[in-house]
Amino acid sequence: MKLTRSQTAAFGIGAVGKDMVYALSASYVMYFYQDILGLPSTFVGLILMIARVFDAFNDPFMGILVAKTRTRWGRFRPWLISGTVLNAFVLYALFAAPDMSGTGLMVYFSVIYILWGVTYTMMDIPYWSMIPAVTDTPKDRENLSVVGRTCAGVGSAVIQVGTLLAVAALGGGNERAGFGRIALIVAAVFVAAEVFCCAKVREHDIGRMETSSVGEMFKALFRNDQAMITVLAILLINGALYLTSNLVIYFFKYDFGGTGWMGSYTMFTTVGGACQILGMMVVYPLLHKKLGNTSIFKIALTLAMAGYALILAVCFLGFSSNLILLCVCGALVFAANGILTVLTTVFLSSSVDYGQLKTGRREESVIFSMQTFVVKAASGVAVFITGIGLDVIGLVGDTSETGAVVAQSASTITGLRLLMTILPILGLTVAFIFFVRKFTLTDSRVQEIADTLRGGKTPAAEK
Repeated sequence: MKLTRSQTAAFGIGAVGKDMVYALSASYVMYFYQDILGLPSTFVGLILMIARVFDAFNDPFMGILVAKTRTRWGRFRPWLISGTVLNAFVLYALFAAPDMSGTGLMVYFSVIYILWGVTYTMMDIPYWSMIPAVTDTPKDRENLSVVGRTCAGVGSAVIQVGTLLAVAALGGGNERAGFGRIALIVAAVFVAAEVFCCAKVREHDIGRMETSSVGEMFKALFRNDQAMITVLAILLINGALYLTSNLVIYFFKYDFGGTGWMGSYTMFTTVGGACQILGMMVVYPLLHKKLGNTSIFKIALTLAMAGYALILAVCFLGFSSNLILLCVCGALVFAANGILTVLTTVFLSSSVDYGQLKTGRREESVIFSMQTFVVKAASGVAVFITGIGLDVIGLVGDTSETGAVVAQSASTITGLRLLMTILPILGLTVAFIFFVRKFTLTDSRVQEIADTLRGGKTPAAEK
């Protein structure tokens, strides 16, 4: 099962399309329904949290369903195509809400968003699960995973950078209309990308797939203390990032202000996205030549907290409208997050070897499935906190058709600044404390475990 360049490229294109859809939903649903359509932010946050936590628990069940599928077109592609088409329709419906308000709009949003999560899972799980069926070469599987993750980042960056400017251009100043049109375009690109992926990527029969229940996932995690610490770090780090991502658009609209706030927001997210990629692909490799992974992790956490503290200082010193200063501070946060993303994946991988030595069971599929589960849970909790926070600080959204910026009170602006910085700092501080006290998988320890496993030492020797 040799992997060809065309298959690799098609798989990457599929990742671009699906993460454009995910980024549009993850980054702008709260803003669209709370700020533009006028639903209470706590309600929107609650529905988003319920849907994402449900989606997280739904992942393993979808994996079991895919594993048991047998069709003439393969195991994965029927789900990938059907999930894509359904999700594209639901995405458009999500951002093309009918002209209603109050209870009717609440019910509409609740049903449509939960449907969006279910249909996205229908295509996302088979997309990543397809890798072992495409090639049986470990190196090719690794390359396909890297291409998929990198291209997913590209798709997400396209949405982060271009959405608000496209909304303004397509809507002619009407944000509601603009979001509906951009959703239609993204949905069309999504379908085209996944159809191309399915047409080019050929899956092979890999026999019976092993499946794990949610209960088995948690049992494997609880048996492995180092995996638990890593998962906790993933939860707190991603929670901080999602909280920032949800609130920064409100910051630029109501605190930074000005008629060009959309362009400034776009510049900030562009710089942030570029720095995150540089953190993963350039800064981390350079630091790793001189420092161990645990030291780099602590440095990155410290840099992220420093970046948040500097943003807060810039705002309270009267420079909240200085885009250059904000971008410099944001660069620290996003570059550090890029490094942390790489390291949590490395640590999770190391915890698999640790668990094998400790218990005699190698459970990488179970432990790595927890990464997706926890990231979705962190996203849900973060958006719920965002919704509650916006109501607590009394932010008044813009529901006019023109999207004119409503002036906020001084206390609301102060609350927004604190929500965007202090809460992430607290989460990262907890991650730092637990990591320093409990994480033991240094580079030398990881190498020792790997050598022990290769040498055939019995698990009972691990204490």
